[in-house]
Amino acid sequence: MTSEAPEIVKKWYVVRAVSGKEKKVKQYIELEISRLGMNDYVSQVLIPTEKIYQIKNGKKITKERSFFPGYILIEAALIGEMAHTIKNISGVIGFLGDKNGDAVPLRMAEVNRILGKVDELADSDAELEVSYRVGDTVKVVDGPFNSFNGTIEEINEEKKKLKVMVRIFGRKTPLELSYLQVVKENEQKLD
Repeated sequence: MTSEAPEIVKKWYVVRAVSGKEKKVKQYIELEISRLGMNDYVSQVLIPTEKIYQIKNGKKITKERSFFPGYILIEAALIGEMAHTIKNISGVIGFLGDKNGDAVPLRMAEVNRILGKVDELADSDAELEVSYRVGDTVKVVDGPFNSFNGTIEEINEEKKKLKVMVRIFGRKTPLELSYLQVVKENEQKLD
């Protein structure tokens, strides 16, 4: 006769962490859980992140930033000392919860929305973090009009396109360029 262990019911909780140290805190949590042999009680520790593109010195760079700075999601069964153990890990401020500081699990709808958003952000092209304004002077850094300067006439945020007026052979000519094909005059590399 085999005795079945009772099923461990895990729920999603939000751990408050020192902002900017989420990755380190996630490592500490995983190490501590592993060290204490509590892997059966914790399924996953997640930092919801999003990719953003930035243009620095005329080059497109991709960065990852925390979607909820200062928060880490953890799927766990907070049985016995589990909550206390997590709260005492370096960089952990506590759980998001009620007034007494007790961990309150997220509703499944919230978890699906957050995880769905994270998946959606991972699948979609990263957000382009650029602040162009009509009237800004830009330099074309990509395409046939590379190194031409122009002035932004229109911005289409949905398509991530700019209408830039460039002087070609003494005549003003409108060009439709993507955000990634131009840099602001003040962002250019000083060689």
